[in-house]
Amino acid sequence: MSSIQNKINELRASLREHNYNYYVLDNATISDYDFDIKLQELQDLEAKHPEFFDANSPTQRVGGGVTKNFETIAHEHRMYSLDNSYSKEDLQDWETRIKKLVDGDIQYTCELKYDGASISLTYENGSLARAVTRGDGFQGDNVTVNIKTIKSVPLQLKGDGYPAKFDIRGEIVLPFDGFNKMNEERIEIGEEPYRNPRNTASGSLKLQDSAEVAKRPLECMLYNITGSNLGIQTQFESLEKARAWGFKVPKAAKLTNSIDEVLEFVDYWNVNRHDLPYETDGVVVKVNSLQQQEELGYTAKAPRWAMAYKFKAEQVSTKLNSITYQVGRTGAITPVANLEPVELAGTTVKRASLHNADQIEKLDIRVGDTVYVEKGGEIIPKILGVDLSKRNNPSEPTQYITSCPECETELIRQEGEAQHYCPNYNGCSPQIIGRIQHFISRKAMDIDGLGGETVALLVNEGLISNYSDLYELTKEEVIPLERMAEKSADNLIQGIELSKNIPFERVLFALGIRYVGETVAKKLAKHYKSIDAIAGATQEGLVNVDEIGVKIAESVSVFFSSEINLHIINRLQQFGVQLELSAEQLIGQTNILKGDIIVVSGVFESVSRNELKKLIEDNGGKLSSSISSKTSYIVAGSNMGPSKKEKANQLGVLLINEHEFLQRIQ
Repeated sequence: MSSIQNKINELRASLREHNYNYYVLDNATISDYDFDIKLQELQDLEAKHPEFFDANSPTQRVGGGVTKNFETIAHEHRMYSLDNSYSKEDLQDWETRIKKLVDGDIQYTCELKYDGASISLTYENGSLARAVTRGDGFQGDNVTVNIKTIKSVPLQLKGDGYPAKFDIRGEIVLPFDGFNKMNEERIEIGEEPYRNPRNTASGSLKLQDSAEVAKRPLECMLYNITGSNLGIQTQFESLEKARAWGFKVPKAAKLTNSIDEVLEFVDYWNVNRHDLPYETDGVVVKVNSLQQQEELGYTAKAPRWAMAYKFKAEQVSTKLNSITYQVGRTGAITPVANLEPVELAGTTVKRASLHNADQIEKLDIRVGDTVYVEKGGEIIPKILGVDLSKRNNPSEPTQYITSCPECETELIRQEGEAQHYCPNYNGCSPQIIGRIQHFISRKAMDIDGLGGETVALLVNEGLISNYSDLYELTKEEVIPLERMAEKSADNLIQGIELSKNIPFERVLFALGIRYVGETVAKKLAKHYKSIDAIAGATQEGLVNVDEIGVKIAESVSVFFSSEINLHIINRLQQFGVQLELSAEQLIGQTNILKGDIIVVSGVFESVSRNELKKLIEDNGGKLSSSISSKTSYIVAGSNMGPSKKEKANQLGVLLINEHEFLQRIQ
């Protein structure tokens, strides 16, 4: 190795150590001046010797790369949302649920919930490989160039013992001091101040010039390691290891042995959080054992092993100016409170949902009232009540509308339903536009170049009236639309053409059948394998599909009993949209386990738990998280809990090991 390369490596190592001491440990070991001199020396050497370039050199933190379009990247491990709790009872109910699913004592790791922009960092062989925003949880934007400018994100890990590849999740936050300084500078030059640290941090990640990101005092607080063969047994251990590898991991985390200890942690930080340099909005409680986490698994939206306890939300009062009514894509009517603008939790609130007629009647809310507004864990503010002492008399009770505000069709309200609906499925403009907007959305057909506003324009101009019409659009038809240039038109038509490759389960979700979300669409697609089979299914047959209840079955039957819907689906088939599972998806799928209800428990050697679950579903079996008299058998690994074994013995349920299971499906 040459003396020049040696010098470069020494400078990089020295700068990384000083950077870690200052930005992670908050303990400077060198003056800013001396640090800058070393950095300049390294920049000069790298410029003269480009053959020694390193994408993770400390010099790469200064920014300068410009990104016009952020690449979309699929998360290797999905980024789930968290379920929320607001009381001791919520946490106790959660504990009761998880104790039914796992054996043994349960410890909890309590961590502060920082209010920032979620990020997933991928490290390979100790180096930062990429940084991706949360996005929709399945895929996000590649913001690696911007993330590299954040000093508390290690570009190269410290020490050893870290996995060859892993993801680590956290929040990009903007400390109050830095946020206030930024606003002072904006006010000085006559610009509007930023609203709040969270939105400013989130917006920073999408700036096109990374040199501008580098000027912002962002920090990265990390809290969750994800991957395979991590060599880690508990959540608390993962935090300690991440800290040793150079990550900024908040020290407030605490290991607890009961929900009462969790609440002590919550009570302490509900008061002391105001002394922290960052925004926090609650506490995240996680089952500490990673094996127990694996046993508990996930719902369609959130891990069963974690719960966010939200601090009491902020409240303000303001005047209700009017109530308007929105029509959703399913025809559901949502009343909206239009408020006198008021500052709440760092944002200006002008509107709040009133949910339904029952809520309006319960609150006895009237136009002109002074109302209490809260913004807690929800994105949309809600009205809690009315300040009756400020009500103007005389005052008339609110009369809920009886006809659709868009098409004037008389509204209906089915028994047991909370909301009123407009039944004019094929003639109510917001429903038509809403269905097409859902069809093109990211989790559905993901049609690039086509947004919600353009859909509305296409419908209002009479170019389309349902989502099958999209596939007949021509470039010449769309170019005259407002703000539609030739390149945009090309992208739109190309995006529609590419959507023909979207797999069947996503197309099924895209159709917008009421109550058929992503998870239900996957279950139906896997069970029936084609749209024709689903269309011909009886309600009784549908109910027998895993996780399909009577309400969903009725909705699916109603959808496919419509001649108009069948005509639209026929057109989609003619245009080449995927309306059956592909040959690749059918590989390895059998009905060998049809009718079997199987529980998976313990730790496995030859296959992972997730692989076992996939094999069960691919071969027609039904997974269950709890043992009952209906359980066909249990695939039992090592460390299966004694109480589960005892229950299996009591019920006479067979236990087989992973090798015996694999032989069954061969």
